[in-house]
Amino acid sequence: MGQAYSTIAFDVGKCDSCGKCMSACALAKTGTGDVARSRIQILGEQGDYNLALCRQCGDPKCVMVCPAAALTKNADSGVIDYDPSKCVNCLLCTIGCAFGGIAPDAVTAGMAKCDMCDGAPSCVAACPSGALKHVTTARIYREVGDWEDLFAPGLSGCQGCNTELLMRHALRRVGPDTVLATPPGCVPGMGSVGYNGVTGTKVPVFHPLLTNTAPMLAGIRRQLKRKGREVTAMALAGDGGASDVGFQSLSGAAERGEEILFLVIDNEGYMNTGMQRSSCTPFGAWTSTTPVGSESRGKSQDAKNLPLLMVNHRCAYVATASTAYMQDFYDKLDKAIAAARHGFAYLHVYSPCTTGWRFPSERNMEVARKAVETNFVMLWEFTPQSGLNFTHEHDHPLPVTEYLKAMGRFRHLDEAQIAHIQAKVEENRAHVERMAEASSRSGSTSGSNSAVAVGAVEWCGRTTVRDLHRASRKTRGAARK
Repeated sequence: MGQAYSTIAFDVGKCDSCGKCMSACALAKTGTGDVARSRIQILGEQGDYNLALCRQCGDPKCVMVCPAAALTKNADSGVIDYDPSKCVNCLLCTIGCAFGGIAPDAVTAGMAKCDMCDGAPSCVAACPSGALKHVTTARIYREVGDWEDLFAPGLSGCQGCNTELLMRHALRRVGPDTVLATPPGCVPGMGSVGYNGVTGTKVPVFHPLLTNTAPMLAGIRRQLKRKGREVTAMALAGDGGASDVGFQSLSGAAERGEEILFLVIDNEGYMNTGMQRSSCTPFGAWTSTTPVGSESRGKSQDAKNLPLLMVNHRCAYVATASTAYMQDFYDKLDKAIAAARHGFAYLHVYSPCTTGWRFPSERNMEVARKAVETNFVMLWEFTPQSGLNFTHEHDHPLPVTEYLKAMGRFRHLDEAQIAHIQAKVEENRAHVERMAEASSRSGSTSGSNSAVAVGAVEWCGRTTVRDLHRASRKTRGAARK
């Protein structure tokens, strides 16, 4: 896995060419207000600005063409360092740079380029419009840099699918002392159980039925523990194999406190067998079994909130995660791995499906991010000791239409359906907030956890969509007339 570094991003749409970034850079690097000596230059005209700045390239041409080795790529920081004592002022670096990021400094008679201000760029801090942003690299890329990839290379999946991302990252984190279960779904479909007698993983893996993933894994964990072997018993299951057919055994294993890590990759449907609806499919969504036509307008029930049901099981650890926030996923995965040593750990990851949700593959992360930014998906964690706590909040969420319009599966929605979804998002948010507040007020007392668990049951027991669906039909009927 390649290294990743922090960088400075430029949003041309937000730039008004105020010049404050150049003034701040000149002051920081030269002690003067001479913007001509700034190492960042905004060029062009209104609406069509360009940024002349060292991009700290991964394959820097300036370094390649420098005959004096005055420029070097710093493997730790990612910055291209400049040593003036070695520079011969040949200017070949200025020819090699396609971004105008290095230029002569008339005062010092050497070259000038951005050095990222030791990780706190002055230009970014001075930008009033947000056109410049210091994009910091999640530490996960450093943490897994030398770790072994425990999935075989070349696994197949739909273009743009995040499932392989989760499979690879999760196993890198859990490590080689793992027994893996992958029930029917997209995960084994990508080759986790392999082909022609050869497994797709470098750890033991088996392919249980949808109905018995949790008890099979629990039995393996118990037997190996009797023999003195400490392993992580881990399941990678889809929402269908967890919320529907597999829920009975999942619930039983959680109630018994089996020492396993159950990771659900929720793409909100049975996607590998033709995009059928599951109980986790949202209200109004098109699937092959909830079609859109004169009598049907997508799924007529709200989605089952499986993570809250697992909270009521008083698991050792329960959390939600998203592929758009991988650092948050990694932090929770660490806690889930630790919790699985003494109890049942459940991690529910929302993962958009490019084919079933009907959006271009390159927009996968955008769709995942908008789900969180609209509160359609909420990121939180729960333990019996600390109750429920948010890990990534949006106090000023975007309207849910920003999420819905990104996908073809919601293209048919009418105003009544959209209003229902928005109301449900707000209801869900308010309910989880009450659970989090109950935890905060009571600290780590058992009463706090009881309140959270009871709240989860009350929320999951609500049924509110049937009347809305009838109203939606009346609205369309009136429109046709």
